[in-house]
Amino acid sequence: MTATDSLAGWLGARSDAQLVMLLQLRPDLAVPLPSSMAVLATRAEQRASVLRATEDLDTLEFAILEILVVHGVKHTDRDRPPLRRDELHVRLSGRVASTAIDDALEHLTARALVWTDDDELHVIPAAAEALPWPIGSATELPDTLTEPEVVAALPELAPPERALLDKLAATGPRGRTRDAAPGTPADRPIQRLLALRLLHWIDDETVELPVTVGQVLRREPVTHPHALSPPEPCPAKYTPAEVNAVAAGEVGELLRHCAAVLDVLGQAPAPALRAGGLGVRELRRIAKQIGVEEPRAGLLVELLAAAKLLEKGVPEPPPEFDSTDDFWAPTPAVDAWLAAPPARRWVALAIAWLDLDRMPWMIGMRDANDKPLAALSLELRTPHAPRDRRAILGLLTECSSGTALDPADIGRVLAWRQPRRRRHFRPEVVEQTLAEAAAVGFVGRGALGSPARALLHGAATSAADAEAEMEAALPEPVDHVLVQADLTVIAPGPLTTDLQHRIALVADVESAGAATVYRLSESSVRRALDVGLTAAELHSLFAKHSRTPIPQALTYLIDDVARRHGQLRAGMAQSFIRSDDPALLAQVLSAPVASALALRTIAPTVAIAHAPLGELLEQLRAAGFAPAGEDSTGAIVDLRPRGARISARPGARQPYRPTPPSAEQLELLVTELRAGERAASARAGQVVRPDGTRTNTAATLALLQLAARVRRSVNIGYVDAQGVATQRVVEPLKVGNGQLDALDPVTGAVRHFTLHRIASVALLE
Repeated sequence: MTATDSLAGWLGARSDAQLVMLLQLRPDLAVPLPSSMAVLATRAEQRASVLRATEDLDTLEFAILEILVVHGVKHTDRDRPPLRRDELHVRLSGRVASTAIDDALEHLTARALVWTDDDELHVIPAAAEALPWPIGSATELPDTLTEPEVVAALPELAPPERALLDKLAATGPRGRTRDAAPGTPADRPIQRLLALRLLHWIDDETVELPVTVGQVLRREPVTHPHALSPPEPCPAKYTPAEVNAVAAGEVGELLRHCAAVLDVLGQAPAPALRAGGLGVRELRRIAKQIGVEEPRAGLLVELLAAAKLLEKGVPEPPPEFDSTDDFWAPTPAVDAWLAAPPARRWVALAIAWLDLDRMPWMIGMRDANDKPLAALSLELRTPHAPRDRRAILGLLTECSSGTALDPADIGRVLAWRQPRRRRHFRPEVVEQTLAEAAAVGFVGRGALGSPARALLHGAATSAADAEAEMEAALPEPVDHVLVQADLTVIAPGPLTTDLQHRIALVADVESAGAATVYRLSESSVRRALDVGLTAAELHSLFAKHSRTPIPQALTYLIDDVARRHGQLRAGMAQSFIRSDDPALLAQVLSAPVASALALRTIAPTVAIAHAPLGELLEQLRAAGFAPAGEDSTGAIVDLRPRGARISARPGARQPYRPTPPSAEQLELLVTELRAGERAASARAGQVVRPDGTRTNTAATLALLQLAARVRRSVNIGYVDAQGVATQRVVEPLKVGNGQLDALDPVTGAVRHFTLHRIASVALLE
């Protein structure tokens, strides 16, 4: 019996629940459905499948695989028994707990990388190619340097010596050279590296780069495969309230900056690069206008694009210049997002960041052609980014609330857990990911906040729970302001939505933060009057919501602007102006602006213009007048520009996200596999294979009718509508009307088979 036959027998002895677990851990084994356990065993031994199955193994599980592989290499004699479970415990005694060894073996057998025969352990041959380090490093303990010793020795090397180490670190740990032979001059680079223990001697023509040296050169977390227990990080403790408060403060800044980016791009959409990204000059313009650094501006536009609040295309209304085909501009979803509560807005951005298959912190770095990586460009796409981001945050979820971990400790723990992916957890990757998490409001003081924990929980209600947690963490909105004598308005915290909109309408933001400072001016008061507010309403607004006495200067400012505001009314003729004061209208008509606007009177108090209404208002205000816009009923209307909007492209392809089969689907697959295995192992008697002739077809029908009369099982070969051929043992019940009705003994259900799709029929002995 071959190893594959033995593995097939072991798989056949597994329970249905264990086979379902195997197909969940290795879904590639189920596509297409294997016809028997022998086919399943053959697939389980294929190199590509084994490499995929070992992606998530930890260092201890790889060490066990390596011990079994080394034992099989050293003892190829068939008379020598395989390694037993108790012998494995003896080899690893003192290095790891027995329960950890049993758990690791359970994980390996669940993936069918190791299979057992009583207490004997057998390993899939292809597992040797999946090991993330050279064979022997987990069973032998060579003398090697520690990380501080390696870091101290590298700067002392000559350029040829450093080049040799870098080459081995990038291509593979072992290299062949004649300089490894005894008697080679000691001043040669290989001999110097051997003397410094930065290389290991294998034989006269082979040297090997130590694991620690390679990890330092590749800037990976330094962990050694000999450490079979996970590293113990040194946590820092904070109160959950402090963590949530810091995270909520970052969320406030995040939402404010995102709204500012949307406003900037709404007023002036950014031209897209030919490759589709956002140019450095445009990113710098956005950063300057909203008052942030360029890296943060890059993160903001990436978040907004991921949340479908920014899109590339032709906005409406189109920009005044047409130097490019596409622009980056807000989508119609922006208006609903801006109107939503802060916690809900944060959840939309947080989910977008979690699933973002890009690394915004790489914006500005150089690519292979020494060109800077642009924001929103295809070069930033990294398919494994969401998985690595969740792995880093998932480690924080395992800690108690308020626990912060050092980025170096996080990298070492994840490198021990996933040694095949250790390069994904380099120190700069972990640090930048945590910095982004802090900017998005996931962590505070380096610890995971309660809203982020709820979002990472993975339940169907996780978004709603995270929104509730963030709403509780955000400071309570205040319904009052402090009006100062210098015409500044201080908001001592986040204002209620209605009050914030009204204050932002009548005053300009001078400085933002936990306490926002607004500045009142003639232009800001006129802006409020332009949208229809009256002087009485402005006086009432500050009298009702100010905790400080209203300064006389503010009262004078509002009354003075209101007295002059609206005396001149503008409408459409293309547009018109009217005034109850004929002298004021005559003053306008005598001004130089009248000829530019082509004004002419149609009544003592009315004049019309050929210019659009927006241009009419702008030029009249530039000439020193204070007109107000009105609609057809004479009511004052808000004529401020709303900003450009761009619709999401309906034909845009969504990224492919494979949907794993459910447990119920896998149970049906296992049932089919059991039926196929039963058919493959059944002993057949008389066999009929239809060849399309009338004689053979009649023989097939006669054999099936005979089996139905005597209640005898048959093994049929059947080709379904997709062209997949299977073997099935059934008990025929009825033959007629072009189909066979038969009882499936595995499921106990009656199945229907089309007669012309039956490829063979055999009575079972």
